[in-house]
Amino acid sequence: MSSMRVAPASPIEIRIQRLPNGGGLPLPAYASDGAAGMDVVAAESLTIRPGTRHAVATGFAMAIPPGYEVQVRPRSGLALKHGITCLNTPGTIDSDYRGEVKVILANLGEDNFDIKRGDRIAQLVPAPVQRATFAEVTTLDETARGAGGFGSTGVESEPVDETADAAGLASLSGIKTRRSSE
Repeated sequence: MSSMRVAPASPIEIRIQRLPNGGGLPLPAYASDGAAGMDVVAAESLTIRPGTRHAVATGFAMAIPPGYEVQVRPRSGLALKHGITCLNTPGTIDSDYRGEVKVILANLGEDNFDIKRGDRIAQLVPAPVQRATFAEVTTLDETARGAGGFGSTGVESEPVDETADAAGLASLSGIKTRRSSE
C-alpha cells in the first residue's frame, strides 16, 4: 500500500493587530509542521471555578480574508487532564469581525483551574466558508433515515424526547450557568 502525499493549500494571509494587553505575548503559531491549529495564549491571568465559564482575552484582533473564517477549538490536553474546554465549539470568528479575539473557556472539572498570562488556551483553525441560500418548499424528498436524529442511525432505540427546554438540556449536560469571578 503506497502512501500518497497531498500538497497543502497555499497559506492565506491573516492580518493581526497586537493590542495593548497583548504586549510581550507570542502571536498564534503552529507548534509543529503537521499541526492543523495555531496555539493561542491567554493575555490575562485568572481562575475558572468548577461549573463556570470566562471569555479569556488573547491580546490581539484579526482581519480574516473574505470567504474564510477562523475556528476556535479546545486544546485536547486541557480537556482530558483538567476538564477545560471551549464552549460554542468550534467558535467562529467571522471575516468582518475586528474586535479582540476572546476564547470562551468552561471548567467541567471538579477543581479550580488557574490560567496564567501566556498559557496556551485554545487553537485557531482557518477554514473556507461556503455560503448558502434557502429554497422554501412544501415537502422534502424521502430518505431511508427520514426524521430520525439524535443518535438514531445504525441502532434500534427508543425515540428521544425533543421537547426538553434549554434549562433541561443544560441540566442534562451537567454545565451550570454561573459566571466565574474575574
